[in-house]
Amino acid sequence: MASTKSASIYDTITNQIVAALERGTDKFSLPWHRSTAPLSRPMNAATGKAYRGVNVLALWASAEAQDFGHGFWATYRQWQSLGAQVRKGEKASPIVFYKIFDKRDDDHIEEPDSSARIFAQASHVFNASQVEGYPLPEMPDGEDFDPIPHADAFVSATGAAVRINGDSAHYTPATDTITMPDRERFLATASGSASQNWYATLLHELVHWSGADHRLARTFGKRFGDDAYAMEELVAELASAFLCGDLGLSASPRPDHANYLASWLKVLKADNRAIFTAASAAAKAADYLHE
Repeated sequence: MASTKSASIYDTITNQIVAALERGTDKFSLPWHRSTAPLSRPMNAATGKAYRGVNVLALWASAEAQDFGHGFWATYRQWQSLGAQVRKGEKASPIVFYKIFDKRDDDHIEEPDSSARIFAQASHVFNASQVEGYPLPEMPDGEDFDPIPHADAFVSATGAAVRINGDSAHYTPATDTITMPDRERFLATASGSASQNWYATLLHELVHWSGADHRLARTFGKRFGDDAYAMEELVAELASAFLCGDLGLSASPRPDHANYLASWLKVLKADNRAIFTAASAAAKAADYLHE
């Protein structure tokens, strides 16, 4: 049974993601589709390490809600160690880490091993926009790329069979192939160029490809029942967002996001650990595609 503190951080993070999704129901957009700043994985300013799993979502949602334009975060003490000071009155953003309590007492990890006995603990971080004395890096200007060589190289390295034809994007398990529309069918938007949106859609389908039985064999079992398909779509959405962040791509929401928002909200409100399950599966998919 989860401790009171563990349950609290599950509720806190889930409620934060739910609130972000609910803000997007009217405009059919999600917190990781931003026009105010290029998408990138949140980084710890003190350690230089990227946040993982559900913490990526939590910090993206927090950045969207407060219009932060930078992806550097750290705890209060970490900012002090960098010679910076959190401004008075600034509100911290919650994240979660896991502690192994039957092995190494001080071993903190963001992605727990499924066989380890662990419990979740909350931590709180501040964005670089909330501190003084830390030189903020200049935000790069957006630039259109058609094609995008490093994105092409990434896709090619996965070994996935991609066919460009038709008028829809989808993965077909029976033939183990991804079908993509012609690039000319994609339009530039406020948050991404036409080519960036094309690659983002391809990354989404690559995540579905990664879940095949002979790869990650991703399933959700009886826990989510009829909502398993919505969970798979949520995993694909999250993992493709992670990959967009890794590849420096911006992207607009897929046209079908509006269809999934209601089902995602239903799942997350019914199970305060569903977003953790989805984020963990998304991180595994992104890692697999990077291999």
